[in-house]
Amino acid sequence: MTLRDLTAVAAAAAAGAGQVPPETTRQAVGYPALFVLVALGALVPVIPTGALVSSAAVVAFHHQAPYGVLLVFAVAAVAAFTGDLALYWLGQRGVRSHNGSRWLEALRGRATPERLAQAQTRLDEHGVTVLVLSRLVPAGRIPVMLACLLAELPLRRFARGDGPACLAWAAAYGLIGILGGSLFSEPWKGVAVAVGLALLISAGPAAWRRLRRSP
Repeated sequence: MTLRDLTAVAAAAAAGAGQVPPETTRQAVGYPALFVLVALGALVPVIPTGALVSSAAVVAFHHQAPYGVLLVFAVAAVAAFTGDLALYWLGQRGVRSHNGSRWLEALRGRATPERLAQAQTRLDEHGVTVLVLSRLVPAGRIPVMLACLLAELPLRRFARGDGPACLAWAAAYGLIGILGGSLFSEPWKGVAVAVGLALLISAGPAAWRRLRRSP
């Protein structure tokens, strides 16, 4: 069941009981669920969080809830920042441990030596500002985070670079959602377009690299 299904079911149940207005219930369930899913997606990079944020922005845009799109932006940015800090902290424990950790090994497994070397070079040249670009470039976050870990960058300094990166990321995918929502009068069409664009942006470059490597 999707986030939208969960919020719709909760809203319908509350409306039927005559206790809470459907819009209030949708917000009460939807925003915490968005936070949890985006934070988990940052911590365990298997959830398409960009598409999730774009879909939530489409729904907020069509329901014309007061400051709805801004709330989606704020929740997504804070959730991404929280997940990134948690993952970096877990990675730091692995760096400091003689035996490493499964979190550090998972990060190593998701960053090829070539991309890690590029991330280390960019980190040396630009410092933590490279985190902003890494969040916007598909599959760019993990190599740069691993480079920061191997350089033993303090958590506080990592956070100073990751905060603006998460704000830029949430704004980019929120704008994709607004674009999809403004093109169609029906929310589901806007969601479909926003999800398609978000998945294309996140998965397209990786697919192109695999095609170029194939004989």
